[in-house]
Amino acid sequence: MTAARSALTFRSLGNALRALATVTALTLIASCSDSTVLAPNAAQARLNSSQQLMQGQPFRWLAPLGTAAADPATFDGAAVSHVEVCAWTAGACVGAPVARFAIVPAVGELPLLSNAAAGRYEATLNLLNTSFVTRRTYRIRVMQGTTELGAISVDLVRGRWALTRTDGSLAPLVAANTLPVQFAVSIPPVRINEVESNGGVPGDWVELYNAGPVAVDLSGYAFKDNDNARTFRIANGTIIAPGGFLVLDESAFIFGLGASDQARLFTPSGTVVDSYTWTAHAATTYGRCPDGSGAFRTTTIVTKGSANDCSVPRTVAINEIESSGGVPGDWVELFNYGALPVDVSGFGFKDNDDTRTFKIPANTIIAPGAYLVLEEAAFGFGLGASDAARLFDAVGVLVDSYAWTSHATTSFGRCPNGTGAQTTMTTVTKGAINDCTVPSSVKINEVESNGGTPGDWVELINTGVVPVDVSGFGFKDNDDTRTFKIPANTIIAPGAYLVLDESAFVFGLGANDAARLFDLSGNVVDVYTWTAHATVTYGRCPNGTGPFTQNGTSTKSAVNDCGVVVGPPVAAAWPGLDNVTTVSGSNVFGGNLSGLMFEPGVTSATDVLWGARNGPGSVFRLTFNGTIWTPDVSNNWTAGKLLRYPSGTGEPDAEDLTFTTGSAAGMYVVAERDNSANSISRPSILRYDVGATGSTLTATNEWLLTADLPVVAANSGLEAITWVPDSYLTGNGFYDEFAAKTYNPADYTNHGTGLFFVGLEANGVVYAYALNHSNNSFQRIATFATGFPSGVMALQFDRELGQLWTTCDDTCNGLSYIYNIDVTVGSLTRGRMVRTHAFARPSSMPNINNEGFGFANQVSCAGGFKWAFWADDAETGGFSIRRASIPCTRFP
Repeated sequence: MTAARSALTFRSLGNALRALATVTALTLIASCSDSTVLAPNAAQARLNSSQQLMQGQPFRWLAPLGTAAADPATFDGAAVSHVEVCAWTAGACVGAPVARFAIVPAVGELPLLSNAAAGRYEATLNLLNTSFVTRRTYRIRVMQGTTELGAISVDLVRGRWALTRTDGSLAPLVAANTLPVQFAVSIPPVRINEVESNGGVPGDWVELYNAGPVAVDLSGYAFKDNDNARTFRIANGTIIAPGGFLVLDESAFIFGLGASDQARLFTPSGTVVDSYTWTAHAATTYGRCPDGSGAFRTTTIVTKGSANDCSVPRTVAINEIESSGGVPGDWVELFNYGALPVDVSGFGFKDNDDTRTFKIPANTIIAPGAYLVLEEAAFGFGLGASDAARLFDAVGVLVDSYAWTSHATTSFGRCPNGTGAQTTMTTVTKGAINDCTVPSSVKINEVESNGGTPGDWVELINTGVVPVDVSGFGFKDNDDTRTFKIPANTIIAPGAYLVLDESAFVFGLGANDAARLFDLSGNVVDVYTWTAHATVTYGRCPNGTGPFTQNGTSTKSAVNDCGVVVGPPVAAAWPGLDNVTTVSGSNVFGGNLSGLMFEPGVTSATDVLWGARNGPGSVFRLTFNGTIWTPDVSNNWTAGKLLRYPSGTGEPDAEDLTFTTGSAAGMYVVAERDNSANSISRPSILRYDVGATGSTLTATNEWLLTADLPVVAANSGLEAITWVPDSYLTGNGFYDEFAAKTYNPADYTNHGTGLFFVGLEANGVVYAYALNHSNNSFQRIATFATGFPSGVMALQFDRELGQLWTTCDDTCNGLSYIYNIDVTVGSLTRGRMVRTHAFARPSSMPNINNEGFGFANQVSCAGGFKWAFWADDAETGGFSIRRASIPCTRFP
């Protein structure tokens, strides 16, 4: 090409472009050969009105004719039948098409590819086709039958150049022998949004929703139910605005919708736009939540032609919870207490961990008054002792929740059913109305009306075999205007007591008054009326079950005094030899030695004295060197072994220890808290394998007694423990307060061969437990009050003489009480532990903080006495262990 010719070509082209209405910068690619140039015609380049409206079934020119992007996800591969190119004059095609492309080419036609993977239609226009005439306008038309979906006009200018334009602006010239013709047609974002199949106004109807940003022309679109023979065509000119609704009424489409049916929307070419299938009529309507994009559910109210009501009816409640292993596992029960069905499809269920979510399956509807149980096998995670159950709607809004801190003995449930507060059920009622009856086992047991500590009070007792939740129960005296509501989460364990203090219920009790207990529904649970103050207190005899009588002593939170002296007696002198001697090294333990247990060896040289230290929580193995007891130097016992909870963490505040048949069968330690969280009460019994190597012992079992004991301060919990064999208990007719009969070991599986007695510092009460070693559960068998004003500090059962020692520290001058089972025929306390003796400390023993007590076995007796040992928690004078002697014969 010469320079002059090149200049002329560029000049001519420039003149032509300047004639256009709008001009943008051109990028010209030089060529040395004369060819055809294709450029958009200025007057015809804009999209025609049909194409502009077809954004609803979006038609988009792709490069090089356009710049839109393809979308395989929404590509409609059946929207186009063919593409034709015709000469364009005065706004119309003149003559036969000069080129034709078809999905299924006929003779003389070229192929049109529907490329679903790329999301586009593809054809190739040969620019060297001799049918093309230079400087003439041609029209490229995209067709569905006789309907034009989109079109663009182009001018042949000169040479092998293509100049594209789709929006009124000029695009760069592109050199080519061929022009790729590429475009996309998408399924429109129109959705079936709401369906009325059971006779609306004026009949059945289907609501469509335009979820896209532009208007959609629905001319010729087809609506069908589940029968292909029934088709309704939407009228020409039917436009649905962006975010708009269009209702198709039965009066228009003629056929009705059934209880088990479909609603389907098709493009004019037969492509499915959207569909919804149902198997039963909705109580209201079926609708998407949220509009246009969410899953179908039963709507709260009918919203024909407007936004769906996706609010959650507040008639669905978490109604009952099993967190401790039900049948076949944990479960949560939902209940619809409303008058309409509620669709919970897509609702989310979680425990207290947001990473664990279960979605309720589609088409899950809870009828009015019906239940839905979510099983552990379905939601995939168990519920813990301290956990929560949370229900969320389909868009993540919290519907209902309940949290708990320990397993319910039965289950947690609402009382009244569906609407009341959560409480512990009397019985488990999975998938049925909650059992909100009040067990007759809850009784008023003792009454102080004449000023107790700190004022008047009423004691309740649970004489039954399951815990009873008395949250919200009402307490009154003889005046109906004075009512006290028992706080939430108040549970009385089997055999346990609950004291209502005047400081809580505010009004005092008079000399002529009453104590009345009412359940959540206002029904009377129990009542006691009196006409004069008691000399001490009024109480049931026998405890919990008998009629009211005058108590011998006040027994707040303990077994009633029904004639046996249980108050502080006059203590006799120490019954052994008054030969107190220090038998530990100086400053060995650093204080805090608080429990002792003697274990005889094969010979006296192999005897062991075990010690419990509460801080840091440890167990010591001590041997006697002829003068003092010193830490064993073997197997890492030199400094004692630190204790850990079963998790391997924490530091139990070890207060006392015991074993069953010997330390090799396990050492049982009682602790009142975790020293690493010492402001929180954690009363528990822990079992350790003291034969393990290493300097740290990790518990094999923990029996956490919090739920069964009174609420106490972190440093006022369990202080003492001893083991009592079943042979002694059954041989003396021990009474099982839990079962309300004589104790039978066979009633308590996996508990071993005896019961564990523990002492609580806060109230001086001793509790006897059967410990299940398989699942760490427990059952209280009996309770008795010692009367120690500052609590029980040590318990030691003499297995050879059959008598129980209970001791106190310096706060009660080192008293020791002896307890035995009452075997007297006809006695009100027969089969129960009663105090038979009280002894002062040895006179040569200083009044020090002796928290531990133990004694040697009968083989060690010499001259009718055996050694007794005390552990001084304060390590007075630098020494922790002192020794005296006790008789080798049973006290009469």
